[in-house]
Amino acid sequence: MLASLTPTLFVLLWSTGFVVARAIAPYADPNLFLLARFGGTALLFACVALAMRAPWPRGREIGKHLFAGALLQGVYLGAGYWAVAQGLSAGVMALLGALQPLLTAALAAPLFGEKISLRRWQGLGLGLAGVVLVLMPKLLPKLQASAHAAADGVAHANPLLVVLVSVLSIGAITAGTLYQKTSLAKADIRSASAVQNAGAAIVAALLVLALGEHRWIASPTLWISLAWGIAMLSGAGVTLLVWMVRHGDAARATALLFLAPPLAALESWLLFRETLTPLQLAGFGVALAGVLIARRG
Repeated sequence: MLASLTPTLFVLLWSTGFVVARAIAPYADPNLFLLARFGGTALLFACVALAMRAPWPRGREIGKHLFAGALLQGVYLGAGYWAVAQGLSAGVMALLGALQPLLTAALAAPLFGEKISLRRWQGLGLGLAGVVLVLMPKLLPKLQASAHAAADGVAHANPLLVVLVSVLSIGAITAGTLYQKTSLAKADIRSASAVQNAGAAIVAALLVLALGEHRWIASPTLWISLAWGIAMLSGAGVTLLVWMVRHGDAARATALLFLAPPLAALESWLLFRETLTPLQLAGFGVALAGVLIARRG
């Protein structure tokens, strides 16, 4: 029963990451927040692993878990947040993120022998189309605003560099996901999560120092977001993703990520009174159909 509920729970938790990113924006610099989030989750899992006497990775496996965590969360979120801060539309970033299931499927076949049927590729394509429909109403105005800002001389990093960093972030989460299917899959998931979140925290700390981030305005919204990020996003959400990849094929697990942007749009409508157009609702349906086809194909 728990296994059958895992995909639904994962998607619901993962989608809230978009809401948290918006909620903390007025109160904390992104990588400083991520440092607190990853560090808190590492400490949480370390306490759980010690209390339950779970075995810990040893020798070279420790470095492998640190590297996997750095890719799966540290580089992915750190690079993505930086790209958005430099003027990349959040909608474009979400759209790039939707390419991750396709990239995972393309790499999982030759690396791990996963069989990707034509029906599954059709489902993945349909899922991507649904995400495009959900993001389209907000994507075009933000692209126009970014173009006007560039024309007015608003200072941002080199556009090519921003695009390269955003692509790097998608490559990082893809590599971090696939890496979970190597010898890392033999490790106890509780202690492994502690070490992998520590790896993500190291990346966040380096980015905080490199970018000179220091803004932290204490508020109930910030503390609630941090608690949610520690326990539910980096805690439960990422752990569920790792568990699904370990116990199934990576393409089927990551296909669920197509539902995150549509759910985030629905959550923003409920929490922030953002508009939710018929086109977005249609996109939600298309993405859901694509995910169902991809997971059953």
